[in-house]
Amino acid sequence: MRKYIGKTIKATIVSIIVALIITIIMVIGVYLFFRAQIDETISLINKVSIDLENKQVKEAILNSENEIRNYPEYGTKYATIQIPKIDVDLPVYFGDTLEVLKKGVGHSSGSYFPGEGGSIIYMGHNSSKMFRRFSELQIGNEITVKTNYGEYHYKIYDMQLIKETQVEKLPIQEEKEILMVYTCYPFNNIGYATQRYVIYAELQK
Repeated sequence: MRKYIGKTIKATIVSIIVALIITIIMVIGVYLFFRAQIDETISLINKVSIDLENKQVKEAILNSENEIRNYPEYGTKYATIQIPKIDVDLPVYFGDTLEVLKKGVGHSSGSYFPGEGGSIIYMGHNSSKMFRRFSELQIGNEITVKTNYGEYHYKIYDMQLIKETQVEKLPIQEEKEILMVYTCYPFNNIGYATQRYVIYAELQK
């Protein structure tokens, strides 16, 4: 009787493990097969969200002292970022919350704005519609940020893989205009990532 019960329990455990493995394989398979469609659907949802939340943005003005008047309201679009090398042309929103990042590229509220002469920090998801192709970028590639008060061109001079805790790798300074753009790493990561891939670019005058 004990042998029978032992065999039954063992068989049940094996069945559960096999079923779990099959389920995991199926979930991964479905994700890989429909990944493009999933990303496209998310992009459409984000576009609708942007359209619904299209707020009136105050026109920013950069004066002769490189100071901006009428800063955009938090959560509003104020620029676009273009990276020709990887076919990126995305809206930039002032703010770095999850809601903002659903819409496009976020601008850390603790950093400077383009044209002010200091550190600028942008961030975005690593989806196929955003920054998944960051690995293709090279030193010397150009990044353009277009705002309603001017157009700014930056050239990449460095790329680094950092931990999310290494805030010293994203320094805020006012001596030189540096654009830092980062995304989660690995680029095809599923779930939470603890690493960041950072692009460093300097303003071209």
